[in-house]
Amino acid sequence: MFGFLLWLVLLFLCWPLALLALVLYPLFWLITLPFRLIGIGVEGVFELLRAVVMLPARILRGSPGR
Repeated sequence: MFGFLLWLVLLFLCWPLALLALVLYPLFWLITLPFRLIGIGVEGVFELLRAVVMLPARILRGSPGR
C-alpha cells in the first residue's frame, strides 16, 4: 500500500518519471527472474546438503517418545 501511495505522489510531482518507472518495472522483473530461479535452485542444494550432513545425528538421536 505504501508503494502505491509513493507511486501516486511521484505521478503527481513528476509524471514522466512515474510513467517511466511503470514501464520499466516489468522489464526489470523479467531481467531478474533467472537470478531468482538460480537462487531457488542453490537454496535447494544447500538444504539437501544440510539434510545429508544432519542425517546421522537425527538417526542417533532416536525418536523423542523414548
